[in-house]
Formats: sequence, structure tokens, C-alpha cells
Amino acid sequence: MENFDLHNHSTNSDGLLSPTELIELASRTGVDAIALTDHDTTEGLAEAAQAARLAGIGFVPGVEVSVSWGDTVLHVVGLQIDPTAPELRHGLESIRAGRLGRAKRIGEALAKLGFENTFDAAFALAKDDRLLSRTHFARHLVERGAVKDIQAAFDKYLAKGKPAYVSHRWAELEDAVRWIRSSGGTAVLAHPGRYDLKPMMREEMLKQFKAHGGAAIEVVTGSHRPEQYALWQREALEHGFLASRGADYHGPGESPCEPGRLPPLHGSLTPVWSTWAH
Repeated sequence: MENFDLHNHSTNSDGLLSPTELIELASRTGVDAIALTDHDTTEGLAEAAQAARLAGIGFVPGVEVSVSWGDTVLHVVGLQIDPTAPELRHGLESIRAGRLGRAKRIGEALAKLGFENTFDAAFALAKDDRLLSRTHFARHLVERGAVKDIQAAFDKYLAKGKPAYVSHRWAELEDAVRWIRSSGGTAVLAHPGRYDLKPMMREEMLKQFKAHGGAAIEVVTGSHRPEQYALWQREALEHGFLASRGADYHGPGESPCEPGRLPPLHGSLTPVWSTWAH
């Protein structure tokens, strides 16, 4: 099976490596094709595509769209997108416009907990107010010694239900899928095992995603525990989804798996890339 890794991040959202550095890493780890799927932005795709050409590996242009589904934040990855497509471009711009306001509220919440100037520090890490994310706040909390690592920052302060969590309305699921499809892309539900949904709601989410035009779910991902692979393999087969595979790589020291180093998809699954001409 080809070594496709279809979920990765760069410094254009909350990754630690530039698009070029990410591609160079993938070329060393034996990746046949890699996707760059930064959060709500396509800014790094041209650089990554050029680096992939130079490295002699396949490149899949992508994006990871933030979605509000009820009270749950979902992520939908778009693969083989056209970043110039007007509907997708305008949709992503509308999401990024909301990030700054949320970040300011996170900074205010952290200040009430005794952490001053976190907004400015997170902004310095993000370098773009439209791309500010909870991860940038988490990195700053690690840097100032408030927590031991990124996960601890989320567990103690930034995750849903914690004192510095700020709710926000992202894109609607139907809209996100439509934007991706309008650009010629394939809509993939990212790391479904990460969402804290009871089985009945999980099934409803998958049904709605498929009804809106979602084509695939991530089965093998760095954001799933290995024991979750079998569950999402069954869900993909039961609902008729194609299967995707991606490290969800953010950078050294922050991600459990480098691009291309995940186990392969189970032979019963139809890989999402099997439907593409490549």
C-alpha cells in the first residue's frame, strides 16, 4: 500500500515547521504523498507544493475546517482542494475573522487566573492574529512554566469545561462540506475518535456528515489511540465511507508520530486516495 499521509500542519497555522521543512521531513520518512492541512487557511500550499516537487514526492493540497456541530467542535479536512475556488476562499476568510475575538477572550480568561499578557505572547508565537489558536496559548503556558506540556495546558485550562475555555461558533457542518466540494475537494471527517460523543450522537454525526456529502473518515491518525483503529474501521465500513490516514503532525515534541510512520490502513478499507488519479 502506498504511504500517503493526509493530515499535517505547518507554521501557517499551529505547526512548528515551515511548509518546506514539513515536506523535507516527509521525504526522509518515506512518504509517497503528503497533504498540508492547516487550520482554516491555504496560505502554505504553494510553498509546500514547490518543496514536494523538489523532493520528488506527491503533494495533496488540503485544509482543516473548524466546524460547530451543536456544542461540539468538529474538524473537517478537505483534500485535493483548489485553494482559489471562491466559495472555499470566502468561507475560510469568515472563519479566520472570528479567531481574533476568541483569542482576546481567552487572554482575558487567563488573566483572571493570574496569567498576564498571554494574548500578546500567543500572538508573538502565531505571528498572525487571524491564525491565533488555543495551541499558541498552550505553548506559551509551557514556556512560562505553568504546565509541563501542551496536553497539560489543555487539560487544566483550555479544553472544553476548563476555566479558560471560550466557546465559539465556527462553520456549520453542511457549509464546510459544501465549501470543500465546491473547490473540487474531498471532505474527510478528521480524527472522529477525539470527539466526546456518546454512541447515539456519534452515529447521528456520521449520518449527517454523509448526507451533506462527506466522503471519508480518518481511521488511522496520530490523534487516535491504536486501540481505536478497529472501531473506526468498523464505522467506515458500516457507513460506506472511504478511509483516510494522517499523522495530524504539528511538530517535534508535540506529536506522537511523524508523517508516514503510522501503520497502514486495514485491507478491508478503501483508501480515500484510491479514487484520485495519481
